[in-house]
Amino acid sequence: MARHAIATQEHGATQTDVAINGDTRAWAEVPADEFGDAVVAAMALGDVDVIFFTSGSEIGFFQEATAKAKAQGCKAPRLITVTHEHANLNAALGYAMVSGKPAATAAHVDVGTQHYGGAVHTALHSGLPVLITSGAPPTSPVGAMRGSRDGGGHIWVQQGFDQHSIVRPYVKWDKRLETQDNPGLMVSRALQVARTEPCGPVYISFPREVSLTQMSGARFPTVHQLGLTQPAAPDPDSVQRIAERLIEARNPAVVISRSGRNPATVAPLVSLCEMLGLGVYDPATPPSYLCFPLDHPLYQGRADLNDADMVLVLEADVPWMPGPKEPPDDAFVAFVDVDPAKRRIPSYEFTADLRLGADSLQTITALTEAVRGMTAKSDAARFAARSARLAAASQARWKKIEDDARARSAKTPIDVYWLNHQLSRFIDANDNALLIDETIGISEAHRFMRMRRPGSYFYNPGSSGGWSPGAALGAKLAAPERDVIAIAGDGFYMFGTPTAALWSARHYGAPYLQVVYQNRSYSTGTMRINSVYPGGHSAQGGYEGGYFDPPMDFAKEAEAAGAHGENVRDPAQILQALERGLAQTRRGVPAVIAVWLPRLLQED
Repeated sequence: MARHAIATQEHGATQTDVAINGDTRAWAEVPADEFGDAVVAAMALGDVDVIFFTSGSEIGFFQEATAKAKAQGCKAPRLITVTHEHANLNAALGYAMVSGKPAATAAHVDVGTQHYGGAVHTALHSGLPVLITSGAPPTSPVGAMRGSRDGGGHIWVQQGFDQHSIVRPYVKWDKRLETQDNPGLMVSRALQVARTEPCGPVYISFPREVSLTQMSGARFPTVHQLGLTQPAAPDPDSVQRIAERLIEARNPAVVISRSGRNPATVAPLVSLCEMLGLGVYDPATPPSYLCFPLDHPLYQGRADLNDADMVLVLEADVPWMPGPKEPPDDAFVAFVDVDPAKRRIPSYEFTADLRLGADSLQTITALTEAVRGMTAKSDAARFAARSARLAAASQARWKKIEDDARARSAKTPIDVYWLNHQLSRFIDANDNALLIDETIGISEAHRFMRMRRPGSYFYNPGSSGGWSPGAALGAKLAAPERDVIAIAGDGFYMFGTPTAALWSARHYGAPYLQVVYQNRSYSTGTMRINSVYPGGHSAQGGYEGGYFDPPMDFAKEAEAAGAHGENVRDPAQILQALERGLAQTRRGVPAVIAVWLPRLLQED
């Protein structure tokens, strides 16, 4: 059976498909005039559909190679121009998050790599396969070879002693391509590492002379020939222990965050929880994916775990905040994750009775089978009582959320509870919505959402602000049929170089709706400062460094990038403004709706 096949065309004549069969490991052979052609071909054969590209003199080979492949009828990734590297990498993360496929980026030497900025941190903690690339400056003397130094003194100062040190702490693997390397192999190897669980970013740099090295065709193993690691099956004894605890517990809980990265996990998890009457809880920050329907009566939000006697943690880095709301010391805690020891986090104090390195879907399936074989009819009443208690708590939680929001419905400036309530209504009426959420703290929108469709909700997987504009662009490119909506506070929104994302969204027909929570405040520079220095000199001085007021006009900024923009100050007009913005996106125009909120601590 064929594991992979490609069609190539050389000098106008179509070649036969290159078939990679189960009974042979013969390498792929593709037309290539220079190393850059092989790089692009290996990306295409490695399931990379897009390269998010920010121009540089030494990475022009991406432009030439993709255009050449298209002209010759060969498969190649689509080149997407993004005018800032930070939005570029966040777009790749958004694309990978929604599509489940690897994405690639390209940036200019060391300075472009530095411009990736905090998105590199986000990539590390995303669990997503992203191939981060950059050029490297030529070092051969002027005229020595094709691609050698020319064009100005800046070529010399672009050299660093270790360009890769900019990103090395945040990637799984890195490589500077050399002339003795097989370029296709190196790209395939990079993608193999990126796609091996726990998935994550890898980095390759391409010196200009190397990318222009001539060759007569390329021969290399594809990532599929190198082999992608299969999801790990759970240990049967561990499954048995967890199943027993879930059945016997008085108040069992499941903590979720990233299991919804595979949308196929959602329905089996619902079945397991309904079977046993398991409460489902958020971790310390909103889940990165929709792992469980948010309107389900078993879903409890970020409720206390201090009465839980069994906690199953499904792919959550920080399952709870240590303190009075954490599980008691005698609770049985089991972590299920592809990396249950959280090796990427240097200091990690969360204790567990069992850490199971396994795939979530296979574990949920195995637990369900084990439970079916272990429960008796006499257990049904106990499980039903659990479910009834959780449903009552869920109903009370939703009533409080609704009452709190409606009590603030007429406030001006607009109250953030009312904004989130209206946003939830707006999204709830549209099953096609895909939400990119970057709200935090007092503005956090997740607790208001009632979304239920797998693959409909995504939250910033790291702590670097500015993720949402680029991520929304990538999400729309990955799912053009969906209504992509991004939400963020104005501080994070500005971090995200939004004009770069908006320009690309308009240029490539990938419009999204961005909602900006405009409180003109940094929570770090106001509420956090006040918690450390209550009534201190900063508070007495008006929190200098905590406000950016008066703010810029985000509507005009959006218009300058070719998008629709509106500023909203009337609480009665939120829904109408959102509907107008969505209508614009459905006409191919990105839209920004900036909603005026009170400042933090020192209101208007």
